[in-house]
Amino acid sequence: MARTIAKDHDEKRVAIRMAAARIFAAQGVDRASMSAIAKACGISKALIYHYYAGKAELLFDILECHLEGLNTVVDAVEPQAAEAYLRAVVLEILLAYEGADDLHRILINSRDVLTKEQQAGVNDIQRRLIKKVSDAIREVATGLPEAKLHGVTMSLFGMTNWYFMWNRSGSEGDRREYAKMVADLFLRGVNGV
Repeated sequence: MARTIAKDHDEKRVAIRMAAARIFAAQGVDRASMSAIAKACGISKALIYHYYAGKAELLFDILECHLEGLNTVVDAVEPQAAEAYLRAVVLEILLAYEGADDLHRILINSRDVLTKEQQAGVNDIQRRLIKKVSDAIREVATGLPEAKLHGVTMSLFGMTNWYFMWNRSGSEGDRREYAKMVADLFLRGVNGV
């Protein structure tokens, strides 16, 4: 007989992902234990294994949910004039990054724990996000050679991805202001800020 899914199944998975992200970011995935994650969640280690077969599966779920969430945020930006659209995309990405410091750390430092298939899955989700931002940049930078588009796109991500490292206490207002500055710098150069 198939086991029924608990009513709080999704909430438990979210709690496990959040606790694991904190622990993975602080200790590294290799050193982190499923026992420590269970303790942080206030559940048994056996219950974690009910949700996840192991650390690689848990890590993949964390990264997949984070990256799919970013894709959803960008997809929700209303169509508008090219420059306004790019500005809105930058803002929504920065707002979505709030509280995602641990996710950034493990995304950068922990891919080698994933299987080849999981790595490919994470890469595919990231490529979709990068393509959406590249397409928005292409619309405002009509003279940009296609060969430079990827580098320019990754530069924009570089300006947004590391905000949490130097402005840990940033409020939503700070993020909005920084998003405007990034867009101005990106679209107008230093003299346009």
